[in-house]
Formats: sequence, C-alpha cells, structure tokens
Amino acid sequence: MRTHRFYAHVAQTSDSPIGLEIDRAEGPYLYTTDGRRITDFISGIAVSSLGHGHPEVVEAVREQAGRHMHVMVYGEFVQRPQADMAALLAAQLPERLRRVYFTNSGAEAVEGALKLAKKATGRTHMVAFHRSYHGDTHGALSVTGRDVYRDPFLPLLPDVAFGTYNADAAVDLIDHTTACVILEPIQGEGGIVPARPEWLAAIRQRCDETGALLIYDEIQSGFGRTGLLFAFMHHGIVPDILCMAKAMGGGMPLGGFAASDALFVHFKQNPPLAHVTTFGGHPVSCAAAHAALTVLLRDGWMRRAPAIESRIRQALLGQPGVVEIRGKGAMLGLQLDTFARTQAVVERCLEQGVLLGWTLHADTLVRLAPPLTIPDQVLDQALDTLRQALVAIPA
Repeated sequence: MRTHRFYAHVAQTSDSPIGLEIDRAEGPYLYTTDGRRITDFISGIAVSSLGHGHPEVVEAVREQAGRHMHVMVYGEFVQRPQADMAALLAAQLPERLRRVYFTNSGAEAVEGALKLAKKATGRTHMVAFHRSYHGDTHGALSVTGRDVYRDPFLPLLPDVAFGTYNADAAVDLIDHTTACVILEPIQGEGGIVPARPEWLAAIRQRCDETGALLIYDEIQSGFGRTGLLFAFMHHGIVPDILCMAKAMGGGMPLGGFAASDALFVHFKQNPPLAHVTTFGGHPVSCAAAHAALTVLLRDGWMRRAPAIESRIRQALLGQPGVVEIRGKGAMLGLQLDTFARTQAVVERCLEQGVLLGWTLHADTLVRLAPPLTIPDQVLDQALDTLRQALVAIPA
C-alpha cells in the first residue's frame, strides 16, 4: 500500500527510482520493510557521516523538539540552538569566516552567498566552472557547469562566465567587474576531482587583486569527509564565503554560509532584511548539528577518513574495469571503463546488500562516501562485495 502511494502521489524525478522501502536506519545500515539489511556506502549522499541515528544526535533532536520548534523567522529571536551551533562552528574557522547565516539546504546556501557577493561588491559578473554542481534552484543552477541540468531551464542568470576547472587560463576570466568566483575544492557531481593547490592559490591571488570575492562550495566535502573539517584547510587557502550543508545537520535539513562581519553587514542595510528565511536555521536542525559537530570533534572521526581511503584504494585498485580512484578521504570516485559495467556493478552490489552512488549523468563514475564511523569489518565486507562484482561483470 505504501509503495502504491509513493508511486501514485509522491512526485518522481526519474522513471526508475531505486524504490527501497525503508523501515529504519542505524549506524552504517538501512533496513527495509521486506527484511533486508543494506550497507549505506554513500551516506545518504554524504549526509550521514556519523552513521544513521547517532544516539547523541537523536537525543538532541528529541530534547529540542520538546522545548520548542519554530517560533519566529530567522534572525529575530535569540534561539539557543542557533547561537550554540554558530559559536561552535566559528571557533573552528578562520577569522574571516566567523559569522554564519543558516539556511535549509545547500542550494539555499549558494543562493545566499551569490546575493551577498553581488550586494557587497556592487558587481554582477560571476565566474564558475565547467562540470561544477551547486544546486538546482535558479541562481545555483546559473553557476552550475553542467548543460544537462541547465539547458531545460534557460535562460538563467546573465553575466556568468565558465572556465575550465584546474586550468590556468581560467584565472584570466576574473577582472574588476567580477563579483565572485564560485568553485568546489573537490568537484563532486563533476567526477570527484580535487583542485590543484597552486591553481587555488592563483585564483585566490587574482580575487585579491581585483576585489572579487571567492566562494567555496563545501556542501559535499565539508564536516570531516576529507580528513579535516573542510577541504580548504588542507592547503590553507581561505575563501571569503564558505557554503556548507549535507553532513552539517547530522541527518536533519540544514545548510549555511559563513563570511566576515564586514560582508554580512550588507544584509542589514539598504534595505534592512535584505535576505530572510522562515525556516533556515530551524532550532531542531541546529540542535542536531551542534550534537553532530560536538561528536565529530570530540571523538576524532575526521581522522578516520584517511584510513577509509587507504582501505578502499588497497581493495579496488587493479581490479577489473577500474580506471582510476579519485578524491580524498571518504569522498572518493571510482572510475570504471564502461557504462554497461558500471550499471551492472551498481545493480549487483545492491542485490548483495551494498548501496553505491551512481547516476546516469556520471555514467562511469561510482561515488564512494561511507560513514566516517563505519567499522573496519563492515567496510571490508562492502569492499569485498564490490570487488566480487567487478570480477564477475564482463567488460
């Protein structure tokens, strides 16, 4: 009956949704109503980095829901979960990122960051990169460098120039008319492609020379997935605006963008309330986020990411059909040789109880993003299932 309601009344985004009926989720596992236990090797697309249903996050949700849920639009009332989460997050970030604006999602964080950059600089020109992905709302889609997503919704925002990611020539697109440059330190949807540190440094220098603002989209790479809290920390090249979401809420919907006091003053003036949201920074979501970040920092789960990467590379490199493994920490892309093999491997693994990340828009790339808390035994079992599938599936 529930399956019928799903297909009859829930809006679908493809003709063939995965269609698993989830009964509950715990740790690295999803449990379906037909009795299956599935290892979630994609963490709800890089969301459940502490696994599903971490007890401290669940308790924080329960406690805050008992106190209050929505009481006023964002920014008007002092709400303890927002203030506590903002303070804890700010304590981990450089000075120029010590103030955070909470949103509901990653796309909304990008929308807010673009608006802040345009208002603070008085400019409209934006620079983005081919194969990037920043979200499906109109503004975020305008700086997304994937025609398959953009073309059905043209025209989008004007005055956006796209450069080639990691190419030195892209620096020349930034000039004194540029409001902002937006990029992912590790492109996610574009194939799990890390930026070259020297390229990021050149982009940073050019932004400083021209007065353009540098926006990092760390919606997928943030909150420990690469081994540090944010990927930019590996190179020390600090953006002017940092977008975040996904794992931020510990499983609850939450996003945000961080910047300096000097930038955020532009949302308070000419006019006041220049950027508002009803549910952004929902107190229950912020309580969950505070608990999740506390656990992440206290228990050292970020340090687990390099070990996960090492085990994955050791298990899969050299296996049939494997062309390359890209990425960092627990944000990896498994590049296979053909579409047919990729589809068959993903389907076989799901049949054997391992859920992998794969879409038709990245037809030979399998995204691997297990929870940082995944036990070695569970990790190795999942990798063994994947390795057996690679061996069994012909080219």
